[in-house]
Order: sequence, then C-alpha cells, then structure tokens
Amino acid sequence: MQKPIDLYYWPTPNGWKITIALAEMDLPYTLNLVNIGAGDQFAPDFLAIAPNNRMPAIVDPDGPDGAPISIFESGAILQYLARKTGKFCGTTERERIEVDQWLMWQMGGLGPMAGQAHHFIKYAPAMEPSQDIPYAKDRYRNEVNRLYGVLNQRLADREFVAGDFFSIADMAIWPWAGLWEGQEQDISQFPHMKAWLDRCYARPAVVAGRAVAKELRGTPQNDKEAQNNLFGQKAR
Repeated sequence: MQKPIDLYYWPTPNGWKITIALAEMDLPYTLNLVNIGAGDQFAPDFLAIAPNNRMPAIVDPDGPDGAPISIFESGAILQYLARKTGKFCGTTERERIEVDQWLMWQMGGLGPMAGQAHHFIKYAPAMEPSQDIPYAKDRYRNEVNRLYGVLNQRLADREFVAGDFFSIADMAIWPWAGLWEGQEQDISQFPHMKAWLDRCYARPAVVAGRAVAKELRGTPQNDKEAQNNLFGQKAR
C-alpha cells in the first residue's frame, strides 16, 4: 500500500494547485495546515522542508529509490507528481514541452502578476498607513489583463492550455485565473478563458481540491498581525 504524502498547505491559489493534483492523481495524503496568517511558515520544522518560507510543500515517504524526499515550490511539486504517476504531463515529447512552457508561464508570469494585483488592490490600501497606490494598481491590473489576453487566445482552438488533454499546466493556471474578479478583470473580454474555467471546474477532482479547508480562508487585510506575517520581513 502506498504511504500517504505529507502535504503542507493553506487554502490559497498555490495550495489549491497541489490539492487538485493529488485528487486528480488519486494519491493519498495527510493534510498539515500551515497558517500563513499566524506565521506558521516561519516555524523551524517547516523551514527545514521549505527554506523559502512559502507553502505548499510536500514530503513523499516513497520518493526516488524508495527514500523520502521533501519538495517546495508548487511548480516543482506538480512536475514531481506528474513524473511519479506518469499522468497529466503529456505522452509525447512535444506534449511535454507544451505542458512545461505553460506551467512556466504561470510560475513566472500569471502567478506573480496576479499576486501583486491582489496585494495592491486588496491589501495595501488596508495597511496603516494606507498604501493606496494608483500606479501600482494599474501596473499589475493591466499586466494581468495582458496575460489573460494571451491565455484567451491560446484557448481559442483547444480545450486545455497544452492541447486536447488536461494537464498540470491547467492545474497551475486555473486557481489564479479563477480569481479574476479580485484582480478587477472583465471576464466578458475573455470568452475562451471563461469556457475553459468552466470546463476545469466541471472536473470532480478540481472541485474537491478547491474545497480543501475552504472554511479557513479569511480576510487578512483586516488583521494587522496577519498582514505582518504575510508581508513583513522575518529575521532568521
């Protein structure tokens, strides 16, 4: 019997990537909550697994050669799980290249830009003193808009981002793209993206992954301690 993977998680877009993947791949796991608003990401035990003090992270007791392995960074975790199971990463080299480049597009583009949009639209204005910066809002809102234009065009003639098959690239992009309202985007500009969002959410494993610990999602912009833990610098 396969030993469960230890998942270190909080219900955020990056966390959802991994709960969706584990559900899609039918991999057993043990949920370890990392309350990033309370500063759990700075605990020494967690830093030993994820030295960048960000979740998600995993520890797989059945790693390469049967030895345990810990992995941080959501994109690296997705690639590892896809290789481990042989699922959702394409079946030919051309398909694997498509999956990898769109996964990197999310990791290097959409994730950081959407994250900054959320920060300057939602969190920064609630800080004390308020950091309501119109230029920053416009900068990241506009870049997210550009990226969704790229995604929308990509999806004009295919079911999923890498082709006609659901992949870890979709698992990476969907959690961020599904929060388009918080990024102050007009979804009517992106009909192909909207149809894709709906296709992904029609998958039971996507629904299940998105629902993990959903009751714990809060409003850290209203909690000064949480803001400090999320956006402040911690001494090592």
